[in-house]
Amino acid sequence: MEAKFFRFLKIVGVGFKARAGAEGRVLYLKLGYSHEVELTAPLAVRVLCLKNNVGCCTGIDKDRVH
Repeated sequence: MEAKFFRFLKIVGVGFKARAGAEGRVLYLKLGYSHEVELTAPLAVRVLCLKNNVGCCTGIDKDRVH
């Protein structure tokens, strides 16, 4: 899949972290709750984490990425 659209998510806060699932379909967020928050990406969108606090959604459909 050739990614044409990108959306970056910067998480700001002490101890807040993000990580992506193995296939780029799930984003796990640690936001201070007792458990991780799990977000599933829609079809044709991939999720990846560049750092512990920076995530990126990529895809070919602008409406689904944004």
